[in-house]
Amino acid sequence: MTAVLLSLTLALSLATGQYAPQQAASDPLAPAREARVQQLAKKLRCAVCQGLSVADSPSSMARAQLDKVRELVADGKTDEQVVDYFVARYGEWVLLEPRAEGFNWFVWLGPVALVLGGLFVIVRQRKPVPEGAAVAETVTAPSPSSPPVPSTDDADPYLQA
Repeated sequence: MTAVLLSLTLALSLATGQYAPQQAASDPLAPAREARVQQLAKKLRCAVCQGLSVADSPSSMARAQLDKVRELVADGKTDEQVVDYFVARYGEWVLLEPRAEGFNWFVWLGPVALVLGGLFVIVRQRKPVPEGAAVAETVTAPSPSSPPVPSTDDADPYLQA
């Protein structure tokens, strides 16, 4: 009996739309302005997804952020003012591409410095080949048919043992 009442209550509430998910979405702007909104939304990180832009995220938080971008563009704000609005509320973290200023220069120059450092280490580890050594080896190399010549070096302690 309890299961029947619970099922009936659930069916009634779903039919009336009481528990239907709400979507926060404002009406799109004119095509030129909407393209600008989408361009700005691609630069901002979703606060919930953390790896997606506001334009690409399906979360309701991203939809709310996109609506705020749309509202700011409709109010006549410039791109920089819209980005500054979100940076003021969420910090530099909200930018998918950090600004190249201050401490962020390490983010931009770090990979270049690592590659240059790696190339420096590789160049330093290579042993230089003397110019005459390669020619001398080819001239004095014994032929495969001749027997090896025993060493007459008495200073080698391994040969003396």
